[in-house]
Amino acid sequence: MTVENHANGVRTRPATASDQQRCFELIEILTGVSPTPQWHDVFASHLRLERGAIVVAEKGGVVVGCASVSYNVTIRYGGEYCELEELIVDDAARGLQLGRILVQRTIDDARRRGCAEIGLYLVPTTEGNRGFYEKLGFEVIGTEMRQIFS
Repeated sequence: MTVENHANGVRTRPATASDQQRCFELIEILTGVSPTPQWHDVFASHLRLERGAIVVAEKGGVVVGCASVSYNVTIRYGGEYCELEELIVDDAARGLQLGRILVQRTIDDARRRGCAEIGLYLVPTTEGNRGFYEKLGFEVIGTEMRQIFS
């Protein structure tokens, strides 16, 4: 387990099984959706680093933020790329630069894993954060279309 310590007293590390409830609480705050049985399966898969990962930020032993990513395989890259899926910081921990720290950690982890790139979707809820992501080296490339299966 790689733990990174930051100047503001925050530690980042891969999530463990004991972080599941807190990560679910944070994701529920972000989405307004209550955990489902499928969340448990995906969390367990992410702990095994199969198709994704979860990084947590903690201060004083308390998880105050988390980020989840997915790893996708494409022919054009000859391997994996990384997609930042969720980034959540507890309101009580605002001002600690946790968003920046967590995104940078996911970037570093993706590079160590050998990913060709990292991306994220700019949707209406994240469009306001475009400047934040641009400061971290992201740039807008193309557009996206989706078909949602319900």
